[in-house]
Amino acid sequence: MDDEVDRILVAWTHEVPDLDVSPLAVLSRVSRLSRHLDLARREAFAVHNLDLWEFDVLAALRREGPPYELSPGQLIQQTLSTSGTMTNRIDRLAERGLVERAPDPRDRRGVRVRLLPPGRAVVEAALGDLVARERLILDDLDAAERELIAGLLRRLVLPFETAEG
Repeated sequence: MDDEVDRILVAWTHEVPDLDVSPLAVLSRVSRLSRHLDLARREAFAVHNLDLWEFDVLAALRREGPPYELSPGQLIQQTLSTSGTMTNRIDRLAERGLVERAPDPRDRRGVRVRLLPPGRAVVEAALGDLVARERLILDDLDAAERELIAGLLRRLVLPFETAEG
């Protein structure tokens, strides 16, 4: 069964026969899948009155375990955002009562961002819904196929993350 990427590849091969467009077979599918997943995630998070970026920040804090806090720099690294963007995001989440800024006890000039109980409740509920939806997306794959895809995608992502770190 052909998908849209197959049709794109046939068209490019016909139009530009001297160009090897085979990388598009993988990466165009990854790109299209990413867009579909973003839409599915937006829908899952909208039920909880969260945007994608709000979930990302709250989830980063929740994954830390008690006391559920990180520095703004750590949040920037984990969410792939910029300093100015993160400041705005923290402000907006603080206005909603989901996080708070606290002084860093190890550095008088530093700040820690702490997840508050309402933030923890909403991110945990959203995570539960997200995992249930994503499990349905993967239902047609068996465990070995999921593991194979995860390993291959890790190999593609790792050079980007190693270069950033």
